[in-house]
Amino acid sequence: MEPNAAHYALARMEAEGRLEGVITQNIDGLHQKAGSVNVQEIHGTTLRNHCVFCRKEYDADYIFDSPDPVPKCTECGEMVRPDVTLYGEMLPSPAYDNALDLVNRADCLIIGGTSLEVGSAAQLAHKFHGNYLVIINKGKTRLTGKADLVFRDSIGKVLGEL
Repeated sequence: MEPNAAHYALARMEAEGRLEGVITQNIDGLHQKAGSVNVQEIHGTTLRNHCVFCRKEYDADYIFDSPDPVPKCTECGEMVRPDVTLYGEMLPSPAYDNALDLVNRADCLIIGGTSLEVGSAAQLAHKFHGNYLVIINKGKTRLTGKADLVFRDSIGKVLGEL
């Protein structure tokens, strides 16, 4: 997968100093691939992996190059899994705490490409008390009625036109 116009627009906005950071539920690393630096992956990422027993870290290539369907740790032989949050698991604390800090300090919050049906993102969105809430989503969200500006289109199209 490759970054889309939205990923590149957000990276450009961050580089220009108009965006402090990105909070994402996606686990694909596309924001970083597009050039974003301050990315809070509140559901983790498939680009980092770890042993479930000894916590040794592995990159994505280790998983893809593994001859076994379930990769094993080179140190202890236990399963290696992606650093992603599965349903029922706790969110990665540093990423969520950093995301909450971004939301608390934001004057403008852009919510894009999400219906806000997943609890973690919805909780963060409800904590926003800045001046401007912008929503970019094809469908209605839980906060559409509270937004200052709403775009009912794909985030790639809307941000790609900036």
